[in-house]
Amino acid sequence: MLRLCYSTLDCCFRRGGGDGLLWHTELKPHAFGEFSIAVAQANYSLEDQSQVFTSPSATYIGVYDGHGGPETSRFINRHLFSHLHKFVTEQGGLSADVIKKAFSATEEEFYNLVKLSMHINPQIASVGSCCLLGAISNNVLYIANLGDSRVVLGRRGNESKRSPVVAERLSTDHNVADENVRREVEARHPDDSQIVVYTRGVWRIKGIIQVSRSIGDVYLKRPDFFRDPAFRKYGNPIPLKHPVMTAEPSIITRELGPEDLFLIFASDGLWEQLSDEAAVDIVCKYPRAGIAKRLVRTAIQKAAKKREMRYADIKKIDKGIRRHFHDDITVVVIFLDHHKGSSHGRFKQTTVSCTTAPADIFSLNSEEAEAEKSMLRSVG
Repeated sequence: MLRLCYSTLDCCFRRGGGDGLLWHTELKPHAFGEFSIAVAQANYSLEDQSQVFTSPSATYIGVYDGHGGPETSRFINRHLFSHLHKFVTEQGGLSADVIKKAFSATEEEFYNLVKLSMHINPQIASVGSCCLLGAISNNVLYIANLGDSRVVLGRRGNESKRSPVVAERLSTDHNVADENVRREVEARHPDDSQIVVYTRGVWRIKGIIQVSRSIGDVYLKRPDFFRDPAFRKYGNPIPLKHPVMTAEPSIITRELGPEDLFLIFASDGLWEQLSDEAAVDIVCKYPRAGIAKRLVRTAIQKAAKKREMRYADIKKIDKGIRRHFHDDITVVVIFLDHHKGSSHGRFKQTTVSCTTAPADIFSLNSEEAEAEKSMLRSVG
C-alpha cells in the first residue's frame, strides 16, 4: 500500500513539473518497425487530431489539422480509416485510386453532415481540416495530403554527402504562402483578380484562408451555401461563382528501400518552428523512445525563445491564450526497420490495433489528475 502511495505521489509530482497540455506515447510497434506520437494543445479546443493503425501487413498514419473549430478533424479521425479499409477490401489492396476514393467519401459524408445540421449549427459550414495520410503495405509507401501538414523522410545519404542522414520532403504544402500554390489557385480563377490577396501579414484565398485544399470548408466549396438564409445570418458571406478550395489530394507513391530510415508526420505547428533538416537531425541524435515528444518540446522551446521566454513560462499559460505563442502541434515518427532480427525489431506486430491521440489533451490530463487525487484520498 505504501509503495502504491509513493508511486502515485511521484506521478503527481512529475505531472506537476510537466506540461499539462502535452500528451505522448513513448514507443509502439507497427508492421515495419516502431513509432512514437506526441501532441501539444494550444487552442481552447484541440483542433489537431491524429491516429496510427497497425496490422501485420499494413500501417496507416493520419494527421488532421483543423481550422475554425475541431469538428472536421474529429470527423476525419472517425471516418477516413474506415473508408480506406472498405475500399482496400473491395479492390484487393492499396492504390492511389483507393486513397482518392477514401478522401472523396470522407469529404462527401462531412458535406452531408453539414447539410443536416446547418439550421442548428450554421458555423459548421465554415469549419475545415488539413488531412495528411500515410499508408505502408508490401514495402510501398503512399502519401496523400490536403493542406500544409507535412511528411519528411530521413534517409541515409551518399558517402560523399557531409550529412549521414538527409531530409527529403515527401508531401506538398497546399498553402498560398508558396508562390507556386498561389499561381495554381490564380490559374484556376483567371476571371477573379482578387482570388488571392495579401492581408494581415500573409497571403489568403479571398482574404480568408491560407490553405488551398482541405476536407470541409463547405462555404468555400459550395456556392449555393451563400443562398442559405441560416448561413447568411451566421456570418458575412462572400458570394462565390465557383469553388475556391478543393478536396483533391496530392498523392505520391514510393517503394521503400534500405536507405529509408524513418518518417516524420507533423502538423504545421511543428514546421512553423523547425526546418525539415532540424527535425531529421533531432531524430538521428536521440533515443527512439519519446522522440515525438522531444520534437514537440523543441518546437515549443523555439516558440518561447522568439518571445524571449522559457518553455517553463509557456507551460503555465492556459489553453486558448497559449495559441498566441504556438499552434497545436502533432508529431508522429515512424521508424522503418528493414532487416529482420535487427536490434530495433524486438517488437513484432501480430495484432490489429489503432492508437488515437486524445480529442482534448487538457481534459484528459485534468481527468487523470482528479483520478490520482481520489486515489491519494482513498489511500490516506
